[in-house]
Amino acid sequence: MDCDVEWLRALVRHVDDFPEPGIRFADITPVLGNADAMRCAVELIADEFVGRDIDLVAGIDARGFILGAPVAWRLGCGFVPIRKPGKLPADTLRVEYSLEYGVDALEIHTDAAAPGQRVLLIDDVLATGGTARAAAQLIELTGASVAAIGVLATIAGLDGASKLSGYEMVSALGEV
Repeated sequence: MDCDVEWLRALVRHVDDFPEPGIRFADITPVLGNADAMRCAVELIADEFVGRDIDLVAGIDARGFILGAPVAWRLGCGFVPIRKPGKLPADTLRVEYSLEYGVDALEIHTDAAAPGQRVLLIDDVLATGGTARAAAQLIELTGASVAAIGVLATIAGLDGASKLSGYEMVSALGEV
């Protein structure tokens, strides 16, 4: 199947004033709800990393799980969830970070990755970069390294990639 990037971009729905007034949310659920679009989204992300030295794929709660798990399958890797606080059952590491509308935190199991492993970090949309930066820090706290960060799209005008200097960052659809 040939993946049309413009078609996928057009499926991303923008919702003003969500989750807070002044925020313009990029909603990828129309992409996920269309079998061909979801297949294309996963293929576009995974194709960037086929043949690379990647041991694990980590997905950021929650839409990063939806895209990250099939990317891991396609790359022949295991999958690691990076969750919001209080959702993981075993010992965790935690990093707090700033959002465009507040403060949040992420956690990962202490044994999710091992020193020397290379982890591909996946999320749906890169906005200000705070969430992805915190997730990358969590991976590094396990002793593993971040092989790259892959997202479906980036939010136009927010320059989230600037918070990710030092990491390779790939956006399958570019800005939406």
